[in-house]
Amino acid sequence: MSESKPIYKRVLLKLSGEALMGSQDSGIDPDIKQIIELGIEVGVVIGAGNIFRGKGLADAGMDRITGDHMGMLATVMNCLALQDAIERVGPSCRVMSALSIHQVCEDYVRRRAVRHLEKGRVVIFGAGTGNPFFTTDSAGSLRAIEIEADVLIKATKVDGVYDSDPMKNPDAKRYDSLTYDEVLHKELQVMDATAIVLCKEQNMPLRIFNLNKAGDLLRTVTDKSIGTSVVPASN
Repeated sequence: MSESKPIYKRVLLKLSGEALMGSQDSGIDPDIKQIIELGIEVGVVIGAGNIFRGKGLADAGMDRITGDHMGMLATVMNCLALQDAIERVGPSCRVMSALSIHQVCEDYVRRRAVRHLEKGRVVIFGAGTGNPFFTTDSAGSLRAIEIEADVLIKATKVDGVYDSDPMKNPDAKRYDSLTYDEVLHKELQVMDATAIVLCKEQNMPLRIFNLNKAGDLLRTVTDKSIGTSVVPASN
C-alpha cells in the first residue's frame, strides 16, 4: 500500500455501470479496499449503463417514467454485485436504496448512511435519487452533498477532462483544473448539467480520474495533481 497520506477524510465515488464490465485488469474493489485502509470513508454511486438506461428505453418507445424506474432497479442490481465484490476482498459494505426493497438492501436514510461511514463501512447508494428524469450523476452529486463528502470523484475512461474527445483527437488538451462555470459554458462532458449546477450551488469539489489505469483511484486521494479538478471560481 502507498505510504502517501490521504488528502480527504470522506469521498463519494461515482462509477458508471460499465465499471463492472471488467475493463480494468484488477477491478475497482481492490482499489476501494486500499483507500479504506488509508482511513478514508467511502460512499459509492453506480449507474446501470451496462444493463440499460431509462432514457434509452424511452427513446425506443417505452414510457419514460417506467423506463427510469427500471433503470433505478438496474442500479440496485449493480450495487449488490459491487457489494459482493468489495466484501470478498475485505471491507464491510452496505447497499442503501432510494426505493424500498427491504428484502435485499436498506432504505436510504442519511443519518444511518453517515453512521455506516463512520464505522468504516463502504456505503453504496442505489436507485439514483428515487425519482425519474434524474441521472445517476445527479444522484452522485446529491449523495456527496448529503453525506458531507470532501470531494465527489468521477471515474471515466480517460485521465481527466479534455477540450475534445482524446479518443478521436490526439491533439486534445487536458485541463488540470476548471471552474463549474467553465464546464457549463464550454459544454464539457464531465457530468450532466443538473449535477454540475448542484455541485456549484453547494461548493462540492469534483475530481475526474481514469478508472482503467490501475492504482489511479489511490493516487487521486493522495495526490491533487492526478486527473482534473472542478472547483468554485476564485474570488
